[in-house]
Amino acid sequence: MSDENKIPNREDYAIECCGITKSFGTVVANDRIDLSVKYGEILALLGENGSGKTTLMNMLSGIYHPDEGTTIIGGQEVVINSPSDAMALGIGMIHQHFKLVEVFSAMDNIVLGVREKYSNPRKLKQRIQQISESFGLQIDPEKKVYDMSVSEKQTVEILKVLYRGAQILILDEPTAVLTPQETEKLFEILRRMKEQGCAIIIITHKLNEVMAISDRVTILRKGKSVDTVATAETNEKKLTELMVGMPVSLEIDRPVTENRETLLKVVDLTVDRPDGTRGLDDVSFEIKTGEILGVAGVAGSGQKELCEAIAGLLKVKTGAILYKKENIIGKSPAEIIDLGISMSFVPEDRLGMGLVASMGMVDNMLLKSYRNHKGPFVDKKPARALAESLVKRLDIQTAGVDMPVRMMSGGNVQKVLLGREIESGPNLLIAAYPVRGLDINSSYTIYDLLNEQKKKNVAVVFIGEDLDVLLELSDRILVLCHGKVTGMVDAAQATKEQIGLMMTGSSEKEVAEHE
Repeated sequence: MSDENKIPNREDYAIECCGITKSFGTVVANDRIDLSVKYGEILALLGENGSGKTTLMNMLSGIYHPDEGTTIIGGQEVVINSPSDAMALGIGMIHQHFKLVEVFSAMDNIVLGVREKYSNPRKLKQRIQQISESFGLQIDPEKKVYDMSVSEKQTVEILKVLYRGAQILILDEPTAVLTPQETEKLFEILRRMKEQGCAIIIITHKLNEVMAISDRVTILRKGKSVDTVATAETNEKKLTELMVGMPVSLEIDRPVTENRETLLKVVDLTVDRPDGTRGLDDVSFEIKTGEILGVAGVAGSGQKELCEAIAGLLKVKTGAILYKKENIIGKSPAEIIDLGISMSFVPEDRLGMGLVASMGMVDNMLLKSYRNHKGPFVDKKPARALAESLVKRLDIQTAGVDMPVRMMSGGNVQKVLLGREIESGPNLLIAAYPVRGLDINSSYTIYDLLNEQKKKNVAVVFIGEDLDVLLELSDRILVLCHGKVTGMVDAAQATKEQIGLMMTGSSEKEVAEHE
């Protein structure tokens, strides 16, 4: 925020959206949506996948243009045709996936694309430090982005929009990959920005965070704005019902199973990534039948490498992976599947692993079983029956089981992938980010499915991003940091704060001493 900008009156509306409508072909993404936020206020925007949140924010940030409706910024009706128009109006959007140049410093990224740069680096550094101190931000202007933590990168993104004079900030899932400690630090920054008169819109699916940080909540459902409520006058259960349109249970069961036996034992596992960097470093743990082992860690801590090493997709440098006491290192992925190990990995590109985008559900079901068919012809009837069963059971939204899966939403693709793996009847199921991108209703369906597998004595490795879910669903939690194990804790006894410290590198002993 530049020096000449005055702190706006807190009673003034920063944004007023009236009857905003946006269609893509025959699909109405936003249907006469109303939304408003005042200066000095934090508004949470809630809604299931496909409810229209991102489309609405993309119109405010100049990426899309509404078909109908009025947008008023600071009391003036405006037309936003581009991101530069949005920034000129004081609107800055901080995306979930950061848009930074890794080899540049923080200072270079902050001024990148700004025409009126300070030619004097010393003055530029002073200006950045002045803004940082004003909002309680901490960053070394000369530090390279590739040396930064996720939290530091996010700080640079915030500084970028503040440097350009933004008084209205939109944050899309800002805590998705932050530890609890980093999340609280971000919330302190947002509260400071609110005190300075900024208007803030935060998109998040974490209801506990909505209750902690927002003043009001606007809820979207199926492209419509259904209500706006004061946070102090609502609760998580009411918000969920508004999002879904019906009562939803927010309880996750943790069934107790008997006679557990060690199914998989990982011993001193070390794995290098394809680029030569260390992915896993001397990792050891075991998982028993009828157990859900949660895996926690900030993004890139070795979760992907662990999945791929167990599934035979990544070469192991040293160590052993003992499945029923047999070392499976060196076996092909097909051989590992035949042993009863199934992996459902949900990367950011959901069609990158496990499913063929151009094929329908039926043919994608066959990918798991075609090798079992004898003769020149493949009988598709069982695969079709399975696909149709999954559509009903998991409420998969599709025009038909033969429609290419690339035409489904990311959440529905996820259901297809996990449903297929569960139906293959594994002894060990590796579920990595199985609810990433799913709405609340679908997420709880997945948790129930994983618990069903646990009751069937299946060993489940659950890699997740939401620590609240990890603590409720898991029996034990393995914590990774930079490819190393920093802790193995009893989920029923652990806290988010303890796990958060271990996610940043503190050992179990250091965490205990910290308390």
